[in-house]
Amino acid sequence: MAQKYFKPAEGGLLVDVSCGSGLFSRRFAKSGTYSGVIALDFSENMLRQCYDFIKSDASVMDTNLALVRADVARLPFASGSVDAVHAGAALHCWPSPSNAIAEITRVLRSGGVFVGTTFLRYTPSTPRILRPLRQVFLTNYNYLTAEEIEDVCTSCGLTNYTSEIRQSFIMFSAQKP
Repeated sequence: MAQKYFKPAEGGLLVDVSCGSGLFSRRFAKSGTYSGVIALDFSENMLRQCYDFIKSDASVMDTNLALVRADVARLPFASGSVDAVHAGAALHCWPSPSNAIAEITRVLRSGGVFVGTTFLRYTPSTPRILRPLRQVFLTNYNYLTAEEIEDVCTSCGLTNYTSEIRQSFIMFSAQKP
């Protein structure tokens, strides 16, 4: 699903932040659509697992895929140097989603695309009586509402925001002007 949003970034550099085991990083690299793919995670253990998966798949070993350990709120890239950023099921894990999205905006080139997926605190279909309970029981993560995600993206300078919601899952896209 994310690939359709990345059309403007074809041939460019894609960074998969909070890549975890590298499932999406490997798929992006194997697609041959990008000049390079960077699998980035703060967890050394996740990057080790990602590397183990890469080693076990010869078709990925021949791609332009690099692993980088870094904090999403302090990306080790020059401003305007990245064509696309993917954050799959990650936003709710970040200590400060606003700091992370501001940093993503900084590294994106003009016209660059940010695509993310995450789980929502609640959706419009969640009964109002259950909403406070979800906030109490989901305290270890930063679950946001769809409106809050859009607000953070636009307040960080991203435009052309779009989203698709399926139950409590959201995929969203925004672009740096």
